[in-house]
Amino acid sequence: MGYYFSVFLRRLPYFLIVATMIAAMAVVVAVSLPAAYVSEVRLVLEKPQIPTDLATSTVTTPTLETMQLLEQRLLTRANMLDIARRLDVLSDIDTLNPDEIVSAMRSRTTIRTLTGASAASIMTLSFEARSGQKSAAVLNEYLTLILQDNVEFRVGRAGQTQEFFQQEVDRLSGELDTRSKEIITFKTANADALPESLGFRLSRQSSLEERLSQNDREVASLRDQRDRMVQIFESTGRVEGVTGAAPTAEERELERLRQELSNALLVYSAENPRIKVLKARVSQMESALTAGAQASGDDAGPMSVLDVQLAQIDTRIEILQEQRALADTELQAVTDSIARTPANGIALEGLERGYNNIQNQYNQAIERLSRANTGERIELLSRGQRISVLEQPTVPNRPTRPNRILIAGGGGLIGIMAGLALVVLMEVLNTTARRPVDLVNKLGISPITTIPYIRTKGEVMRRRLLKLALVMVILIGVPATIYAVHAFYQPLDVLAERVMNKLGMRW
Repeated sequence: MGYYFSVFLRRLPYFLIVATMIAAMAVVVAVSLPAAYVSEVRLVLEKPQIPTDLATSTVTTPTLETMQLLEQRLLTRANMLDIARRLDVLSDIDTLNPDEIVSAMRSRTTIRTLTGASAASIMTLSFEARSGQKSAAVLNEYLTLILQDNVEFRVGRAGQTQEFFQQEVDRLSGELDTRSKEIITFKTANADALPESLGFRLSRQSSLEERLSQNDREVASLRDQRDRMVQIFESTGRVEGVTGAAPTAEERELERLRQELSNALLVYSAENPRIKVLKARVSQMESALTAGAQASGDDAGPMSVLDVQLAQIDTRIEILQEQRALADTELQAVTDSIARTPANGIALEGLERGYNNIQNQYNQAIERLSRANTGERIELLSRGQRISVLEQPTVPNRPTRPNRILIAGGGGLIGIMAGLALVVLMEVLNTTARRPVDLVNKLGISPITTIPYIRTKGEVMRRRLLKLALVMVILIGVPATIYAVHAFYQPLDVLAERVMNKLGMRW
């Protein structure tokens, strides 16, 4: 044990150099570090004030994402530079470049968030500055930026949503108008061959076909009647069935045409081609009956009566043939329209299907636009998710850090441990023989006796004076050097703060 103690005494100057320098630096740092004042503000992210089952906002950002967005938008380069320069937050701001200012501001800012499924979402911001007033002022700026940015973000996003759906409604409304015009144009161009009138046209086709058949039968009957009258006159010289109480075929036909015209007027307008045809037929029949009545008034004998009756029959046949031609023309037009109806139906169905699809999109867009308008109104009135202040930033009365005693004591302890480590390292690396046991271990011999080096009194005195001078240089020179830096170059607190600003770190 005495050997190791003697070794420590021999290495004492080295121990003192390391321990004293580290301890002195720790004391200087503890004394020179500038006081740091930390102010704090607490915010809470409130849930929407209106129940979601009644009305919902269109801005539905998750809580954690909202917190992260607020933090990132707050710590932007532009915000940090603006606040630092406007409030003169850093003592040596004129000597720092923008990157160093941003790094220093961010290192002094601490943001903590607390979120949970069943817990309130709380954000705590703190800022460290060289004075309590500046710390509170910076936090007030932070608070203003957060509240303003949150409102602008939510209102802006709600407005963009409302604007988007308004544009969608306008676009779909224009498409509906275009499709409507296409359908109207198609129906106008194919008014005679549309699916909705197919049933009437099929019925009309059957009616016309039946009328043609009836017309052919009446013509054949009139021709047979004419031939019989001629045969009877040639055989007997008399004309039978000249008159009779019963109405003639022409009168019956005229009555039927008038009835058909009356029924058609209930369905079609006076300008309809069918109405015009029926009116023409009635006029022709009335003219024929009038001419026959005038001819029958002249009683010039059987031959004249026969001629009158034959003329009536010929007129009737001619009218029936004209009616047949008109009916046949109409039948061909109806048949052609029926043939074109399936293709028109497919085309019209495609147009209406496109119209209905756009109509459904338009209805959905109208509903979403209504929701977007409600969401924008909610955000404008701040009834949705919002940031509220739980605790306003206050000016701290005393410095928060540094803990000077802890820094100085910790530095002294580290210096002692470093000095001891240096002594141990030097002894481990020293391989010279200094004890008899070293001779035995290294040379393998056992000395009879060992004679240590005997110094004279002068040598001992000079050695002791040298060690004392070295210790005094260490104990006095290191503090004197530090004081000289503080007094003649730059105050240590300013120097320490400047170094930390450049490194972007805090203690």
